[in-house]
Amino acid sequence: MRFGLLYQHQLPRPWESGSEERLLHEALNQIELADRLGYDYVWETEHHFLEEYSHSSAPEVFLAAAAARTDRIRLAHGIVTLAPGVNHPARVAERIATLDLISRGRVDFGTGQGSSQMELDGFGVSRETKREQWQEALGVVTRMLADEPFTGHKGRWIDVPPRNVLPKPKQRPHPPLWVACMARQTIESAARAGLGALSLSFVTPEEAKEWVDLYYRVIASDDCVPAGRAVNPNFAVVLPLMCHPDEETALDRGLDGAHFWSFGLKYYYGLGRHRPGSSDLWQQFQETRAEHGLTRDPVAALGEPRTPEDEARLAQIASLRQGIGTPEQLADLVRRYEAAGVDQVIFAAQLGRTRHEHVCESLRTFAGEVMPEFAARRAERDADKAARLDGPIAKALARIEPDTTDIGDYAVAPEPRGR
Repeated sequence: MRFGLLYQHQLPRPWESGSEERLLHEALNQIELADRLGYDYVWETEHHFLEEYSHSSAPEVFLAAAAARTDRIRLAHGIVTLAPGVNHPARVAERIATLDLISRGRVDFGTGQGSSQMELDGFGVSRETKREQWQEALGVVTRMLADEPFTGHKGRWIDVPPRNVLPKPKQRPHPPLWVACMARQTIESAARAGLGALSLSFVTPEEAKEWVDLYYRVIASDDCVPAGRAVNPNFAVVLPLMCHPDEETALDRGLDGAHFWSFGLKYYYGLGRHRPGSSDLWQQFQETRAEHGLTRDPVAALGEPRTPEDEARLAQIASLRQGIGTPEQLADLVRRYEAAGVDQVIFAAQLGRTRHEHVCESLRTFAGEVMPEFAARRAERDADKAARLDGPIAKALARIEPDTTDIGDYAVAPEPRGR
């Protein structure tokens, strides 16, 4: 079991001069603390134009700053949007490799398609073809990271001539690959491609077990054909976090942020109509949260009678509270995820208007009172996992089609003088 932290850089209105600067520096201070406390990963999202919900539009810059202030924590993209209209494959490969070298080999490379209309439309990316674009781009980027030289690619979405893409990463053939997953279908697709599954749905341990079992069943089957040059057999889940010895204090400090996260997801990915620069997401959250059940007593907020949709909503709201509680409650929760086969629990602590000092206190409490139990079991569990998967992974790697392309006498000549 590993433990990670997820950063989206949420910044509810009203904004003051220096708000974004303070937000980023507080996050860096939290990550520096997490590194000292023994957390294993920091995950940084990539979002564009999502006011208040996420001000994390340049994750490669932020993670480079985190690399300079830490020694051991892994620096993970969760995720890089691979649609070529958002990020050209060569620029992705260059940034990933540079960060890997700066951090001395601590990068994990999470990838995804992007899904909010605010972002897709802002970059001219078609919702109907975004998965195809992601799949093609992933193949190109991993070849650019691993091959010397990259022999070129001419596809539907990407046309790049032969080039030696520099620098090359410290981790060879490339840093561990992950993909964002939201449902059973994408979990299975991740396993078929040999990618780590970054589950961004709020799932209970019991729900996670069904997905984990499916994931590892496919990883171990003949259906696993790596999308890159390596297999990253790992399954991670994401939850809010607020840990305090007193449960009511934990709820007071952490529940509003978790609810705002859920509301922002609904707003930007389904229900909201946003006017750039003027819509106030925090105000709408405060005015309508009760009708969405985002209160301390969601059952009373939704009332009676309840539809099946209401019951499903209550289950999701309950899952938001999982990572908010006492050390004893959170230890029990992590044990259940561990029993389900989950490899990493990623916590989002900087949510909504959660105060910096409360985040830091929560990180210390969780690290001191919960993490040691799981660290003590880590070596044995890692050995068991390796014994179970080394054979299937070797077979999966043998299924990779060798790249026999040769650039031949290809060369790039300078422009003639006078043109």
